[in-house]
Amino acid sequence: MTEIQELSQFLTLDMRLDVKAVALQQTLGLTGTTDGRHLLINTPCIVKNLCQLLSDSQISIAKDASLALINLSADEEIVPALLAEATNIVEHMLKIISNPEHNLADPACMVLSNLTRTKLGSEKVFQSMEGNLDKYVDIFCQEKYNKKGACLHYLASVLSNLSQLPAVRSYILDPSRSCLQRLVSFTDYKDSISRRGAILGLIKNCCFETDHHEFLLSDAVDLLPKLLIPLAGPEEFDEEDNDKLPIDLQYLGEEKTREPDPDIRKMLLEALTQLCATKFGREYLRSKNTYVILRELHKWEKNENNLVVLEHLVNILIRFEHEIGHDNLKEVEVPDEIIEKFNALEPAL
Repeated sequence: MTEIQELSQFLTLDMRLDVKAVALQQTLGLTGTTDGRHLLINTPCIVKNLCQLLSDSQISIAKDASLALINLSADEEIVPALLAEATNIVEHMLKIISNPEHNLADPACMVLSNLTRTKLGSEKVFQSMEGNLDKYVDIFCQEKYNKKGACLHYLASVLSNLSQLPAVRSYILDPSRSCLQRLVSFTDYKDSISRRGAILGLIKNCCFETDHHEFLLSDAVDLLPKLLIPLAGPEEFDEEDNDKLPIDLQYLGEEKTREPDPDIRKMLLEALTQLCATKFGREYLRSKNTYVILRELHKWEKNENNLVVLEHLVNILIRFEHEIGHDNLKEVEVPDEIIEKFNALEPAL
């Protein structure tokens, strides 16, 4: 029996507390190195035992077990082994997140956020949700869901990562569900940059589905104001320009500030650019006077990467449709170098 196998024997709920604590500290230390993580993942029962320790009556034990699992799941090389049927790690995490009385819902969200960074992990998590993504959207949207103080912000990252899968995007964009309508309200969520950033990542991924642009821009979802409000400042417009704006953008007031995070502003601009891939999207954005919001943003924006995206978006909007010449820009045959640039924006984590 190896030392690691011996160590795993002490990581059980019924082991004496002092022995269990020492074994867990050694295990946690091993998760801090690549070699240590590989030793642990190749030892039967380690991950399963760590999952069981999340229910330990001693909070310090349960918390250290969760930290070990976070470290293990952050190593993409060992994610396939972590997802093996015997570990049941995904099921354990989903059960904890669903339990409003569990102290470790936030670490459980972090583990799933790590696992879903890979396509394999996303597929496993979505499969384990058993077709009931609405349940976790519902949990996410209830800010006081967890009674032990967990904020569940990292559940946004899980949902965003899952949206790399076509099946998840189809689920979210199903007009008979209310998933997307509930999630878009977080684009301007002030209390957590990780929450609003991850949800914007999900929305951007959904905007790649050109067949759903009419739904995204319909009154049912009303996506355009949700994307423009974070980009809008305190500027006032003349009556003609103001009346053409979506109603939510007409009276923002002199206290209005723009999204402070440059990466999130870039995602907002990229989502708008994807909506311009279709003639319907372009004409809708023009009809809602999107240009004036972008014009004022251009005067304010200092980030060079964002200015490149912004200028590309404006260039599309100010052109006439006969100059563009295609209903769907994604169906146009374009040079390879342009395809590479476009593919760099494809739905991703």
